[in-house]
Amino acid sequence: MTVAPPPRLLVVDDDPEICSALARGLKLHGYEVETCNRAATALPELAARRFDAAVIDVMLGADSGIALVREAREAGAQLPIVMLSALSEVDHRAAGLEAGADDYVVKPFSFDELVARLQVQQRRVAALRPAPARLDPAERRVTAGPHSAQLTEREFALLSLLAAQAGTPLTRGEIFDRLWAGESRSENVVDVYIGYLRKKLRPAEGFGFEIATLRQRGFCLTGIAPLLPAATPGTDLGLGRS
Repeated sequence: MTVAPPPRLLVVDDDPEICSALARGLKLHGYEVETCNRAATALPELAARRFDAAVIDVMLGADSGIALVREAREAGAQLPIVMLSALSEVDHRAAGLEAGADDYVVKPFSFDELVARLQVQQRRVAALRPAPARLDPAERRVTAGPHSAQLTEREFALLSLLAAQAGTPLTRGEIFDRLWAGESRSENVVDVYIGYLRKKLRPAEGFGFEIATLRQRGFCLTGIAPLLPAATPGTDLGLGRS
């Protein structure tokens, strides 16, 4: 039986000690947690759609958590966001919600309350989430509802590799070694084929996923990963070399 991976959560707070305490508590409740201390660092992570939810403090030192949420929504981030603050005034809470936050928890709080609120928002988003796209190795086609794209053999192999590692960045070198090793080409061929895939998989929201570029980390398939067919004898998804 396949075990679902733990939900991925991004915690954003300018105080490293608070970040660490939040991460420890949330990990005990079954989350895989990453932390950021600055809005500039958190924004690309939120926009990359690698996370299932985020917890963001209203006060981020010289930055504003509310502004971060607004910019993340403008960048296309759709994950549930719960804001934390010691400010309980209605206008502060309203500002966070108007910026795009889904819920607001006032300090001090219990982890049980925070987790319960996160789970409510995750269930809400899951209920609205479309069915994942499907990969057909025989036809080398990816299909999501009315959206469909015909891929070349190498494009299909690249998409299958990214889908198998969905949510985990793969460096340019790692992709090259898996799909182009032994051929007299530079690693730039990876960027070329990533570009081909992005053009064919438009609109990204129609397919439910996209290929994100994470600075100094590589490429990562984000959103709802397409379903890989079950491995059967004779089936070749293009993930290896013959």
